[in-house]
Amino acid sequence: MRAYAKTDIGAKRKTNQDFVFCSMEPVGGLPNLFIVADGMGGHKAGDLASRYTVEKFLEVVRNSSDTNPITIIERGVSKANKELIEKSKESIDYEGMGTTFVVCTIIGDQIYIANVGDSRLYLVNNEIQQITRDHSLVEEMINLGEIDRKNARTHEKKNIITRAVGVDSEVIPDFFEIDYTKGDIIMMCSDGLSNMIDDEDMKDIINQGNELEDIANNLIDVANNNGGKDNISVILVEPDSKEVKSC
Repeated sequence: MRAYAKTDIGAKRKTNQDFVFCSMEPVGGLPNLFIVADGMGGHKAGDLASRYTVEKFLEVVRNSSDTNPITIIERGVSKANKELIEKSKESIDYEGMGTTFVVCTIIGDQIYIANVGDSRLYLVNNEIQQITRDHSLVEEMINLGEIDRKNARTHEKKNIITRAVGVDSEVIPDFFEIDYTKGDIIMMCSDGLSNMIDDEDMKDIINQGNELEDIANNLIDVANNNGGKDNISVILVEPDSKEVKSC
C-alpha cells in the first residue's frame, strides 16, 4: 500500500479550513485510516471545526475495543458531532460552525466508507466512479430532475450542503462498502478540488502519473489554475501497491 495526502489554501481564500488525516498504520481497531474534512463557519470557526472533529473522531477510534469498522466509524462521527456542538457554545465566533467529513478504511479487499456533506471519495482505474453521494441542495435538485449534473457544477447554490457534522443534535453518515481490484486508486477530496476539475479530467491526471505525490500536486495545480476558489484537499491511496510509502 502507498498513500499521500495534501491540503492547499487555494488561490482565493485567506485561511485553510480543510483538514486531512492519513495513516497507513493501525488506528485503534482499524488497520489504516483516511479522512478529509472541510470546515464551514467564520474566520476562526471553519478551520477549528474540521480539525476538532477529526481529533474527537480519532479519540473514539483509538479507544474503541470494537472490531466492526462501520460500528467504530458510526460511534466516532456521533461523538465528534456532539463534541463539536458543545465546542460551538464556547464563543460567539464559533456559532454555526460545522464540517463535512469523508472517511475510509481498507480491510482485506474491502473498502469501508462513510460521508457527511459534499467531500467525496472516488474509485479510479480506467474509469472514474464517485462512490459517495453529496448531501447538498444541488444533489437533491439533480435527484428531482430539476437540473442536470453539468449545470449543477456552476449553479449559484452549489455550495449549500444539507448535512454536516456539528449542525444538528444527531448526524447520520451514509455508509458504503465496495471491493477494490488491482490497479484501483482511491481518491478523497474536498469540493475545492471537485468543483474546479471535471471528473474525467481528474481521471486523466491520475492515470498519467506514477508517484502519488506528483499526482496530488498536479491535481491541486490544475484546480488553482482553474480558479482555486476554495481550499483544496486530496488523499490518494493505492491499496495493492507493493511499495510502502506513508502519507
